[in-house]
Amino acid sequence: MKAAILIQGWFRRYMARLEMRRRYTWSIFQSIEYAGEQDQLQLSSFFSFMLDNFTHLNGSGPDLISQLLDPVVDPWLGRETRYELIPVAESYSGPRISFPLSVSHTNSLVNAFKEHQTLHARYALQLLWETKKLLKQMPNIVHMSTSYAKEITICGDLHGHLDDLLLIFYKNGLPSAETPYVFNGDFVDRGKQSTEVVLILFAYLLLYPTHMHLNRGNHEDHIMNLRYGFTKEVMQKYKTHGREILQLFQDVFSLLPIATVIDSKVLIVHGGISDQTDLDFLNSIERQKVKSALRLPRRSLEEPDVSRPYKQTHGPRPGSSHSRRQRPLAQTKRKRHRGLSRQDSGSSSSSSPSSSSSSLCSSRTPPCLPPRPCASPPPPIVPFSVDGLQVPFLDSLASLPPPSPPRVEREWKQMVDVLWSDPKPQDGCTPNTFRGGGCYYGPDVTQRLLRHHGYQLLIRSHECKQEGYEICHGGNVITIFSASNYYEEGSNRGAYVKLGQDLLPRFYQYQVSRTTRKLTLTQRVRAAEGSALRALQEKLFSHRSELLTGFLPFDHNNTGFVSVGEWAQVLETVLRLDLPWRTLRPHLARLAPDGSVEYLSCFDCMGPGLHPPQVTPNLAETLVRYRTDLELIFNIIDKDHSGLISLDEFRHTWRLFSGHLGVALDDGAIDALARSIDFNKDGSIDFTEFLEAFRVVHKLDKDH
Repeated sequence: MKAAILIQGWFRRYMARLEMRRRYTWSIFQSIEYAGEQDQLQLSSFFSFMLDNFTHLNGSGPDLISQLLDPVVDPWLGRETRYELIPVAESYSGPRISFPLSVSHTNSLVNAFKEHQTLHARYALQLLWETKKLLKQMPNIVHMSTSYAKEITICGDLHGHLDDLLLIFYKNGLPSAETPYVFNGDFVDRGKQSTEVVLILFAYLLLYPTHMHLNRGNHEDHIMNLRYGFTKEVMQKYKTHGREILQLFQDVFSLLPIATVIDSKVLIVHGGISDQTDLDFLNSIERQKVKSALRLPRRSLEEPDVSRPYKQTHGPRPGSSHSRRQRPLAQTKRKRHRGLSRQDSGSSSSSSPSSSSSSLCSSRTPPCLPPRPCASPPPPIVPFSVDGLQVPFLDSLASLPPPSPPRVEREWKQMVDVLWSDPKPQDGCTPNTFRGGGCYYGPDVTQRLLRHHGYQLLIRSHECKQEGYEICHGGNVITIFSASNYYEEGSNRGAYVKLGQDLLPRFYQYQVSRTTRKLTLTQRVRAAEGSALRALQEKLFSHRSELLTGFLPFDHNNTGFVSVGEWAQVLETVLRLDLPWRTLRPHLARLAPDGSVEYLSCFDCMGPGLHPPQVTPNLAETLVRYRTDLELIFNIIDKDHSGLISLDEFRHTWRLFSGHLGVALDDGAIDALARSIDFNKDGSIDFTEFLEAFRVVHKLDKDH
């Protein structure tokens, strides 16, 4: 009997430790993901800044940045027969489709994508054009009824995971009048088959327009697509007509409905709500004007309220270019007008002066500041100037509220809340500083909206859950996520939910896997934990200088040791990841016999690539930290995807980028870097080799 009790106690402790490892692994993955989204919000303002400062490259026509961020009238979008001019070679072996679509067309499309075939550009453009025509006729909020089918299936984020979509169709049936579906946004990005996923969904939407419904997600956004892979994927798969396809995708994404309501009882939106959400107002907006939730209304830059000028109450940002000499205001306004005159009235590049619940916040807000209620007006923005262009930064502590925001700004705010918000267990509504956009809404906010409209359930997606779904707010909110193995192989299950006429949710879980089925639970946890810790160590290395500066005040005698509490405090202050640092310490740093932490050991297992000797350590660290952003920017500049860009393009872009971030780098260092990586001295840079040189590598990997 005693032996059985001992074994039982050992097993319980073992499972508790395993669950602890699983939970902090999940926290690492999620924190780094949200930090990346905050970086994207910062980068979006840089793209808009480039429109004002970057000369058109490689010819006299508008470059891809202008086309994607600042669209002009495109003849492809106005001529229905233009795609017919694209010839289809006889050697093309992929699917051939015609309109109106039939079941055989959608079946051939699905089968072709299973065999890794690519739909011809002509058919892709025609499919997108037909989808655009259909979506123009649809309302912002679509209503469905279970009276026409036994059950309605709701799926969450897919993120380019074609295998998950095909598995859903295999288990639940293909879309049809008998098997209606709602796909709740985030069809693209991150996964490698986003194009195939979204084309299949659009094809079934055209085939069954009253039984297949697609809500917009925060990744149905052309600026998000620039960072998270969809833009690059389209340009690689459609080298000749990629730009036309991307332009059409941008239009189609902006026309996707915002919400779906089932039986006037169940509300389905991608992110959630706020205390300012007005469904009647949402149903009346011109949704196609909000091309991107990351681009704020133009009035924020062009029409500031002169009765309340910008005030800098906290001084310039350290290292920012705001401290540099600014151009005269008239010159700044002329330049700003030239750069923004092409924008549509529903978008801009800066923070909204009236952001409340939909303010795009940063994780760098000091923890001593209490969270603002969503409805309360924030204090004035601290402007940040780069070469005379004043841009209210997304990570500023406040914004400037006009007394009565124009309709276009109200529309934008409502869209941001619906696409970006997350539920929280506490009552109230506060800015979502962790993710960087939207708000956190509590059970009281949910209950108030449901009661006002007579609804009984809110279904949303937007957050990866380990089991594929989660129920919160006393059963009033369901989160559904359909991309399994989202962070790592075996990291999470996918799920979908079915509602019958009783409107009781029934969940179905799955996991696409070719390897994890053979692993034990311990092996799966260990594999995911290792991947998460490697990502966290890369994050530490990319902030090495800031961390070392943070440790110095606690290490008065330069011993290289601080207490565990001080070590954890510095990491949280610098990285803002909200992680259990004390629990993670054994995986990240060594402990001295007296119990202090050897903080330099945080970087022992990581090292930079073999970058050129002319590059200073500070510049190398900067390049490592912003490697992803630089890769995105240079992929845009490299229009023919040859992997080569000119030295002038490199210098120009990097100066803009470093200036926008407030990184103190002199022109000589940038020129020396450009010359050092022009290995064959032909005036071009092989950017793939450049990125590889500044990749953070694990020393164990280098040893092998």
